[in-house]
Order: sequence, then structure tokens, then C-alpha cells
Amino acid sequence: MIRRRSLLAASAGVLAAPALVEKVGAQSAFDWKQFKGSKIEVNYAKSPRADVLQAHEKEFEELTGIKVGSEQIPEQQQRPKVMMEMTAGRPSFDVVNVALHVQKKQIEKGHWMEDLRPMLKDPKLTAADYDFGDFGGPGIAAATAPDGLLHTIPLNQDLFILFYNKALFAAKGLKVPATYDEMMDSAHKLTDKTAGVYGFVGRGLKNANLPLYTSFLLGYNQETISKDGKTLLMDTPDAIAAAAYYAKLMRETAPPGVVGFNWNESQTTFSQGRAAMWLDGVGFSAPLVDKTKSKVAETAGFAVLPAGSKGRYTPTFVDGIGIARGSKNKGAAWLYTQWATTKAMCLEMLRTGSGTPARASSYENEGVKKASPFPAEWFETVNASLKIARSGLPEIVAVTEFRDVFGIALTNTIGGADPATELKKATEAFKPILAKELT
Repeated sequence: MIRRRSLLAASAGVLAAPALVEKVGAQSAFDWKQFKGSKIEVNYAKSPRADVLQAHEKEFEELTGIKVGSEQIPEQQQRPKVMMEMTAGRPSFDVVNVALHVQKKQIEKGHWMEDLRPMLKDPKLTAADYDFGDFGGPGIAAATAPDGLLHTIPLNQDLFILFYNKALFAAKGLKVPATYDEMMDSAHKLTDKTAGVYGFVGRGLKNANLPLYTSFLLGYNQETISKDGKTLLMDTPDAIAAAAYYAKLMRETAPPGVVGFNWNESQTTFSQGRAAMWLDGVGFSAPLVDKTKSKVAETAGFAVLPAGSKGRYTPTFVDGIGIARGSKNKGAAWLYTQWATTKAMCLEMLRTGSGTPARASSYENEGVKKASPFPAEWFETVNASLKIARSGLPEIVAVTEFRDVFGIALTNTIGGADPATELKKATEAFKPILAKELT
């Protein structure tokens, strides 16, 4: 287990510069023991980030004198549990991990979370070297309500990137695609059905396929819904064009049965060398470079998503951590929330391949880069993607229903249905759901 001292060293670039040593020294003057004797409960959605934080829990307890009880619950069960307990106003937890790309509007509408701004501004409660300004814009935007209330601290900022097989590309003399047209062309050239190798693989399964579709939609510089959250934009000419592109790529260059693929089937196909390209979350990178699990460990490449006709963007999906408004131990809960999102813990998540932190400094640490199983290309891709990240799903309460309704439409297009007809039908079906939410 990495002790607190070594974590602090890592966060300071192995204490390579005097200025960084000074920053770490500033933390030692902070009173981490001010809530000694308290006990808090932490509720996580099951994830590699939660694994890291639980693995270092004892260090937090030694640092603060605060006893921690924590549990991980699969997201399908965790989200309803959180909603039920928060709505009742009697949460069994003090600190909670939430998926802001799904739960943001629920949090804001229900006033579930404590406003973290007063604690951030209080030098008695926040260590001098916490460096809140290190968090990137998309993460903070997701963690902030329209009225400015900061309900969470970004814990992880998943990004969609392009995974590609260097050996397959080299064999055809192809370069990594920089545009949608180039990706389509390469996918066709790299498809060899007789050899069981396909140019592209991705999510075709209803609901799961929305993030892949929005990856293409962002290249048309369009969101799924208007900025005021009142008007669906899923039947515009650009939305239809994005759906047509998605369907053609999946139908003509992906493996048979791709309509039933989620990320795991796609990951397996790519890691076994049966697909030249895969577009999905960067959080799925670790198994690809593991020689015990992947046949492409030596040839897996990582690149920024290609550009569409109107821009180059990548979708992002943010997880956050914050304090339940009903908590009776808010001070101790804040120390935990702060500790869980320090530069040191973010670096540990990155080093272990457990997540892609929302802190910009995480990707500049040379010590972590050298210790990481990922190549320099991976870090360069993540850094570049963070700068062009935009929300990959609409900020509405009924986001799951949105994914269901439009996911069915997209799955149908892979089978040959007309994209315009399918999206217009789905739009009409979802309008009453959105209208009910707005009342």
C-alpha cells in the first residue's frame, strides 16, 4: 500500500522542485485532526475509483482520526438507493458518489447535496494546497447547478477516445484517421470478413449506444437538446446525418451481431485483434495493455476522436463526490471529500489505470507517466481530449428514458431503417416525457 508520504511525493512530481516541496509542506500545517473521533459513511457506485479509495481508507483514518464505513453498490442498484434515501431526507451515508451525466438534474431538483463553496473558501476546512483551480472546466460545469451551487467535486471525467490497432493500420499503409470521412474510408479498407477482422466495432445495443452516437453528433457541433433544456434537437438535419453515419459504419464495417454489443463485447473484440478501431471510454484502456488479457497489448494505439464536418469534440461523462444535505457530520465528510479528490489520490487513480481524473495536473506528472503501463500516446490523447470535451448526454432528469427511446431508434438504423424516420418517431415519443419534466 502506498503510504500518505509517498502519495504526497508523487503529487509533487517526486519532489523535484523547491516550489513543489513548499506546497506539500503547506499541507502539513493544515489541521486534519480537527474532527478526530467522528465517524462517517461513504456510498460508492461500484468502480475502480472506489477500489482505490477503499484501499487507502486506513491512511485517511490515520491522517484524520475519523472512522470510515464505506460500501460499493453496482450502479443499477446504487442510483435508486441514493434517490430513495435522499428523497426521504434520511440518507444512511454522509458522502456519496454520483454519476453527474445521469443524476445531475435529480440532485439539483431535489436539493440533495450540501453546497461545498463555503467549505472551499474556509482556510480552516480546506488545505492551502488543495488547488481547486486545477479542476477542468467540463468537470466543474457538471458539478455546478445553474444558481452556482457546487454540489459535488469531480472525481472522474471519462472521455471517449479512438482505440486503433497499429499493426492492422501498418499492414494497409494507413494513417490514424483525422476526420469522419477518413475513418469511414479506413474502416472499409481494414474490413476483411473472410479473416474475421473488421474495420470498426462499437456499441449497438439500445440505451448503451447513445454515447457512441453523440460522439458523432458533436462533430456536427450539435447537442441533443437546446441549452435551455426545453427543445429536442434529435430530428435536425445534422442529427439525422450523424445517425446515418453511425448506421453505415456499424452496418458495413462492424462484426455480425453488433446490435447486441455493449462496451464489454466491443472491448473483447478489439483486444482479441478482431477489430481495427473501437470508439469508447478511455476508462476501458487498462485491459488493452495487459499482456495477460489482450492480444493487442503491443499494438494498441490511442487517438483523439476524428473531426466531424463542423468541429472536433469528444463526449465526457463525469462522476462526482459530495456531501448529503442530510448528513450530521458535514465537517468530517468534507475532509473525506477533499482527501478523495486531492492531487495525490487523483494521481493514484491515474497510475493504476482506475480512472481519468478531472485535475489537469494529473497528466503532467512525469513520475506517474514513467510508472504507468500506458504509453506516452495515451497521456497525449487524454490531455488533448480534455481540452475539447463536451457533455455526451442531455442534462435532464429522464436521461435513462432518453437513452432507451433514442437507443431503439439507433439500433433500428443499423438494421437498415431510415434514420430520419426513426429519429422523428423517437422525438415525438419523447416529447411528452420532456414536457412532463418541465412542468
